[in-house]
Amino acid sequence: MFKTIINAFKIKDIRKKILITLLLLFIYRVGCWIPAVGFKPDAVIDTTNGGLSIFSLMNLVSGGALSNCSILALGVTPYITASIVIQLLTVAIPPLERLAKSGEDGRRKINLYTRIAALVLALAQSIGIVVGMNAFDPNALWVGAPTWLIGIGLVLILTGGAMFTVWIGERITDLGIGNGMSLLIFVGILSSAASALGQAFKLVGDNINYLWYIVIFVVAVIAIFALIVFVDGAERRVPVQYAKQMKGRKMYGGQNTYIPIRVNGSGVMPIILASTFLTFPQLIISIFWPNVTWYQEWLGTNSWLYIVLTAVFILLFSFFYAKITFDPNDISKRIQQQGGFIPGIRAGKPTAEYLGKISGRITLFGAIFLAGIALIPSLAFKAIGDATGAGILINAFSATGLMIVVSVALELDKQLEAQMLMRNYKGFLN
Repeated sequence: MFKTIINAFKIKDIRKKILITLLLLFIYRVGCWIPAVGFKPDAVIDTTNGGLSIFSLMNLVSGGALSNCSILALGVTPYITASIVIQLLTVAIPPLERLAKSGEDGRRKINLYTRIAALVLALAQSIGIVVGMNAFDPNALWVGAPTWLIGIGLVLILTGGAMFTVWIGERITDLGIGNGMSLLIFVGILSSAASALGQAFKLVGDNINYLWYIVIFVVAVIAIFALIVFVDGAERRVPVQYAKQMKGRKMYGGQNTYIPIRVNGSGVMPIILASTFLTFPQLIISIFWPNVTWYQEWLGTNSWLYIVLTAVFILLFSFFYAKITFDPNDISKRIQQQGGFIPGIRAGKPTAEYLGKISGRITLFGAIFLAGIALIPSLAFKAIGDATGAGILINAFSATGLMIVVSVALELDKQLEAQMLMRNYKGFLN
């Protein structure tokens, strides 16, 4: 990948896009450190309670902006959640499905609906953060003005910061390299990891045992990183043959190809969906019933019930996501229309059943992998029982964050290679 970046800097157009991308990312990171007016300087949101709660996930992808109470505290979380919701509704609601398939105009309308949904979610999350912090610490907000007035101001600031983040992401996508939203998450996770590593090294001076925590976690991160890269590129290739056809004096077909079925075709989406599904009620409860604690006690991110339910929901969402992204009946129909067949399998319904069986087995393996990856932080907290030095590293170097980093890095590398290939005509003319 580093060789690809070096070669990309040699091309003027790509170098310009890379510099624009770096500038916009720098602006975003500066915004993550500007405090929101209304929070006291020492007001800190606790995001180190173990597991992957909605607040710890928001803090992770925003690079610590949430725990810093900055103007960009929400990061891209509202937009990502809105994108997932709209994507699921596109499959469930026929008018939205037709709109998504109607070309560029339809995609623009879908993007507009996504922004509107992101605005609504950003508003709800802003209210939840302000109300939750005020309930947890009545002195978290500035004194000297009515609390409701300061709260409204903070909600507007946080919501505006979230939409500004969306704007930066879209500008990166249009003017820079790669997907803007993914790169913002990528930079945020790396920033969180670097900050956590620095905090862990500071603790070494107080207790030398923390040095062993750092060594163990670095080794674990490397092992998990290698496992994620291996699984991310793993796929089952189903061979397909096309019969030869005579059209006029020319013969068509006769080639052999394959259908790639990825082991982890759904990516990190089932983890995000499962975490949001279980932790979003906590956000609603903190808004309307701030004194209610039973949900946190029974379904807190460090409870056994939460761990079990998270694994179950990851399995369910993995199969659901695979169902809407891989349709065996549609693929079987297209293969049959093009004169193709899978060796040893009859065309039509038997081919669809065969592909469905393979997809189910592959999805099961990928879902078990995702469940194990997602539960590593919670299980580590259960085993260690310490939320100080080890807890900082567990939250920052979560396997979910590593999965996102790997996916974005591989996608960025592919896009750079594709853009360089478009500008390298040598070999096509010779």
